Amino acid sequence: MSRDAERRAALGAPSPHFTAQVERIRRAAALGPILDLACGHGRHAVPAADLGLPVVALDRDREALATLTQVVPTRGGRLLPVAADLEGRGAPPLRPGGFGAVLVFRYLHRPLFPTIEALLAPGGLLLYETFTLDQRALGWGPGRDAFLLGPGELARAFPGLEILDYTEGPTAEARPAHTARLLARRPASR
Repeated sequence: MSRDAERRAALGAPSPHFTAQVERIRRAAALGPILDLACGHGRHAVPAADLGLPVVALDRDREALATLTQVVPTRGGRLLPVAADLEGRGAPPLRPGGFGAVLVFRYLHRPLFPTIEALLAPGGLLLYETFTLDQRALGWGPGRDAFLLGPGELARAFPGLEILDYTEGPTAEARPAHTARLLARRPASR
């Protein structure tokens, strides 16, 4: 296996929630770049960039971003890593309405919900998946309830968006998890 293939394998497969929406994400990129919020090592940023889409990969972990750029060189500007602490002062100046899609996987900071909604371009998509309280029964994942969603919470979190799909329950991944999965769209006109 090549070194590049080893690095990509280390990322892990993207979520089935992401892979099921690849065509929608591709179309949304016509509205603006894709933002992978709290991207980590790029489990979703890398496959989006591999599609030839412009991706902003944002995370506070500079080492993870360095690994990400080793896996996928910026390829002529298709992948832009941005180091920023979303929960602290000095969060990056992200342009409201500037993103065709926002991807959020396994990250929860409720005060960011209005900001996430505002980042979407008219017609833009939000793909959000994170753990629910049922995750506690599996013995791994976030250790504090503050990082787990209550029943139906994610469906109510973005009142200005049109919900296209919403599910809660076990995932179909190799390592089972209990998550809420949202696909929503900002109305084309506001």
